[in-house]
Amino acid sequence: MKAAVCYQPGQPLRLEELELEPPQQREVQVRLGAAGVCHSDLHVLDGTLPAPLPAVLGHEGAGIVTAVGEGVHTVHPGDHVVLLWRSSCGQCAYCAGGQPALCPQAAQIRQTGRLLDGTSRFRRGTEEIRHFLGVSAFATEVVLPETGVVPVPADLPWPVAALLGCAVITGVGAVLHAGRVRPGDRVAIIGAGGVGLSAIQGSVLAGAAQVVAVDLQPHRLAAARRLGATQVVNASSGDVVAAVRELTNGGADCAIEAVGRPETMRQAFDMTRPGGTVVIVGMAAPQTTFPVPALELVRQDKTIRGSIYGSARPRSDIPRLIALYRAGRLDLAALLGQTYKLEEINEAFSALAAGQGLRSVVLFA
Repeated sequence: MKAAVCYQPGQPLRLEELELEPPQQREVQVRLGAAGVCHSDLHVLDGTLPAPLPAVLGHEGAGIVTAVGEGVHTVHPGDHVVLLWRSSCGQCAYCAGGQPALCPQAAQIRQTGRLLDGTSRFRRGTEEIRHFLGVSAFATEVVLPETGVVPVPADLPWPVAALLGCAVITGVGAVLHAGRVRPGDRVAIIGAGGVGLSAIQGSVLAGAAQVVAVDLQPHRLAAARRLGATQVVNASSGDVVAAVRELTNGGADCAIEAVGRPETMRQAFDMTRPGGTVVIVGMAAPQTTFPVPALELVRQDKTIRGSIYGSARPRSDIPRLIALYRAGRLDLAALLGQTYKLEEINEAFSALAAGQGLRSVVLFA
């Protein structure tokens, strides 16, 4: 099977022929249909985010089950599935408490790059190649835990299914679960990539009266308008905070940061009204911090919270998102940008780094 391997930061991905060992107990093998090209993968490539290497990158994908290991009961060969980069055991305190994205068992896979038995299914000769976030979607076939897939209807287009596994659930979930946006609220969203555009649609679903999108790229701001933003602010045109506060008559009820930079995190805090909520979604380097004025935080009764994977429950939320898509209330096709072949993966990342297009997708069929 073919896969795009990251050997070390600062170098292009290398397309390799790898050996894929068959699924073991409670594991499934999936042939990829599509994989999204996300900034989190780019951050590994440029060294911003650490990861066990060498590894097959990619964490947003969908495909068809081709084989199952012993003890697998929830999916069968032929099933179409979305891959979860935040799989969960379903039994720990976090899973039972409705926070499956915080499951420590799944964290073991992400931290080691190996599956639950402590080994990898990828080999290049005698060399072990690691799994990235338990998914490794930039491969023609992968093996991952049974808990790392969610069945979806077979008629769902592969690119749409792939985006459900990261951008859509993260952005919509950040609004509905973390921000708890209510009808009539004013929402500001910094960053109009795949996650930010999904958050805009989530805000519309929540009944927000005002949705202000902030970005540097005119084509992304145009997409934000099409997907429900009531106003847009080009971040290169001046004081972003002042512009949003003026548009929202004193500040947003909820500001969502989907960039991952300390300056935009602080902007999100500053553009939120007293009593409002700031939701940080953007992935930053491990050492990144941003300053918060403690007195203002207390006096203005603001809330700051992080949101990983949309603070969602993927096994119940993904079917709901599909239902909204089918009802015409989520325009997932509008999130899609250019499509690439696996052999063109480095071109896709060059375009992403340059801020071109919307959510690019690698197609395998």
